[in-house]
Amino acid sequence: MKIFETRTAPNPRRVRMFLAEKGLLDKAEFIEIDLARGENLTPEFVARNPMKKVPVLELDDGTCLSETMAICRYFEEACPDSPTLLGDTALEKARVEQWLRWIEFHFFMPTGMCFQHTSGYFKDRMTPNPAWGEECGRQVAVFMDFLNQHLEDREFICCGRLTAADINAFTTVAFARVVDIRIQPGQAHLQAWYDRMRERPSAQA
Repeated sequence: MKIFETRTAPNPRRVRMFLAEKGLLDKAEFIEIDLARGENLTPEFVARNPMKKVPVLELDDGTCLSETMAICRYFEEACPDSPTLLGDTALEKARVEQWLRWIEFHFFMPTGMCFQHTSGYFKDRMTPNPAWGEECGRQVAVFMDFLNQHLEDREFICCGRLTAADINAFTTVAFARVVDIRIQPGQAHLQAWYDRMRERPSAQA
């Protein structure tokens, strides 16, 4: 198997952490794609993912899967003997899915929009709207405050153990630093959780 990724990008990091926690990092060959040089826009890459995004998983038979959580779901189902990160019971699976959607829509997506519309990184292929980027940054700060309150008496985000929700939130907090959004001094619970996550071996994957 091959995983086409950009190592510094947050979505590939989510996949790497997911695989590391499941003990599956050695199951795939990681191939670097240079987004700045537009390697994701080549016909070869577009044939693997018409959305032109990383990461992309290419199976041994040539089948390609894109979208971070679709790739994670594949490994969750294909490797049932590895630790589960998307829930075991019906309720756990529902709770994880709930949090994944909250994190995706209210945290990760606005962080990405803040980056795209204020950094100028993709100005050669999009029309940035700095005001929208700044508004997205404010939305990120609001969610981080919500997450801080939620973690007041919890070690993990849900299910009483590490799940993909923790991985996705952790990588988003780390990525937000690129647009100068950081955990605030008053967000002690969020900081403690982040520090615990940062100490996990998977955080270095």
